[in-house]
Amino acid sequence: MPAPLSRRALIRGITATAAVASLAGGLAACGGDSEAATTAADSSGSVTIGRVSNGAAKETTVKLSEVKSISAEVPEAIRKRGTLVIGSGSLPSSSPPLGFVGSDQKTFTGAEPDLARLVATVLGLKSETKRFTWENLFVGIDSGKVDVGFSNITDTEERKRKYEFASYREDNLGFEKLKSNSWTFDGTYQSLAGKTVTVGAGTNQERLLLEWQKKLKAEGKNLTIKYFQDSNSIYLALNSGKIDAYLGPNPPLAYHVTQTAKSPSPTAIAGTYSGAGSTLQGLIAATAKKDSGLAKPIADAINYLIDNGQYATWLDTWNLANEAVTKSEINPPGLPLTNS
Repeated sequence: MPAPLSRRALIRGITATAAVASLAGGLAACGGDSEAATTAADSSGSVTIGRVSNGAAKETTVKLSEVKSISAEVPEAIRKRGTLVIGSGSLPSSSPPLGFVGSDQKTFTGAEPDLARLVATVLGLKSETKRFTWENLFVGIDSGKVDVGFSNITDTEERKRKYEFASYREDNLGFEKLKSNSWTFDGTYQSLAGKTVTVGAGTNQERLLLEWQKKLKAEGKNLTIKYFQDSNSIYLALNSGKIDAYLGPNPPLAYHVTQTAKSPSPTAIAGTYSGAGSTLQGLIAATAKKDSGLAKPIADAINYLIDNGQYATWLDTWNLANEAVTKSEINPPGLPLTNS
């Protein structure tokens, strides 16, 4: 796989907590979109994160309140409304630990909505989460139904044509396989020759996989790509041997590996890859409509959380410290238009 990238070398002072202990529950309801309750700080000067996670996180209370020098940067229309509308592309199925229906079978919880709530608190706003299918999340941003997406969205140069970004986490992809399968991904597309892999349609990782498929075809080799509607179908296919691997965001795949460890069909990560390709560390970013005026206040809010320790607490709560960044950047270099 690629050598460690320079951005990772900057990361220090943030350590991971113990691995998650038990399965996070609940599939999301079907449909085009759904809304979660509007929430603000849980009480004066604090926000509780990791709620009803069913073992995916350790519930933690974070001391936090509005930072007026940052909230003053929020566009006037949103300030007057008093609510930041957060978009999540988590339908039809959940994706612990990033975004999923909690153990109470109704609360949308996870690392992404929790960070959105922390950011909204710094901005002096309530947060309201709307859930969509992946494709409709971007329709929601385009139409103004959503202010900003917090949904494991990769910063790409193509998306910069329509959106502005405030980065908050490294973007690493993983290949999940059956543990009994000896295949490993060595960081090169050649190691995928002869394999059958599933990937989410319309995602950054699909783009990478399609490019690798094209290169292999030019070399007279085959890479088969299959698509499934939800994670249940994916894992049925993996367990039955219909596919060799599942390419997706590394956090939920790594989480799923811990949940299958004692099952009849344990899985493993065959290898990881930067979401921006072999030459650039990919970044996950809060995503707003271009020229919305939201990227700067959101980046400033995230940097406030980084500087004051709440960001490290959020990462540790959700066992994501190995994807930390030292600074939120506005529109940093992303996945190139032509990626290798």
